Amino acid sequence: MSDDRPTVETTRLVLRPFAIEDAADVQRLTGAFELAEMTVNIPHPYEDGMAEAWIQTHAESYARGEDVTFAITRKEDGALLGAISLMGIKPGHMAEMGYWIGVEYWGRGFCTEAGQAVIGYGFEHLDLKRIHAHHFSRNPASGRVMQKLGMSHEGHRRLHAARGTRLEDIDLYGIVASDWEKTA
Repeated sequence: MSDDRPTVETTRLVLRPFAIEDAADVQRLTGAFELAEMTVNIPHPYEDGMAEAWIQTHAESYARGEDVTFAITRKEDGALLGAISLMGIKPGHMAEMGYWIGVEYWGRGFCTEAGQAVIGYGFEHLDLKRIHAHHFSRNPASGRVMQKLGMSHEGHRRLHAARGTRLEDIDLYGIVASDWEKTA
C-alpha cells in the first residue's frame, strides 16, 4: 500500500505524517503529566510501545477516510512539537479536530498556526462543511486557540468527559466552511 498521506506547510511549520522514528519524541512529549492531564485520550504514564502502536494506526485510518493525523514539526530544524488531527471524518460533511502540543512549546502560537492549516486543509481538500472541537473547561488556553481559529463557542456540557476517575466539563466549538471562507 502506498502512503499518500498529505503534508502541509505553514510559515514556521511542516505538518507531515508521523513516522515510526518519531515514537521516542512522542513518548517524551506526551509523557508530561501537564499535557496528558488536559486530554481525554492520552494516558499517564505513557508507557513503552504506546507511541509506536499509535503511529501504526495512522496510515490505515487515513486510507479508510476516517482520520488524518499530522505531526507538527518546526520547519527550521524538524523538531517534533505535537500532533493535530481531523477525526471521525464524514466525507463532504464534518470532522472533529484534536491536537496536543509538547509542554515546552506552549504559548508560542504553534497550535494556532497548525490549526489554521488543518482547518484550511479540511475545507479545501476534504470538502468538509463543518469542523468542531472541544476542550476541558478547566483548560481555557485551548479555548483561546479555538477562538483564534475563528471557531464559535457552541455549548458547554457538564460532567461529559472522563479523565481517569474524574468527570470533566467540556466546552464545544465549531466552524463552518462559509464562515471560514470570510476570514481565510
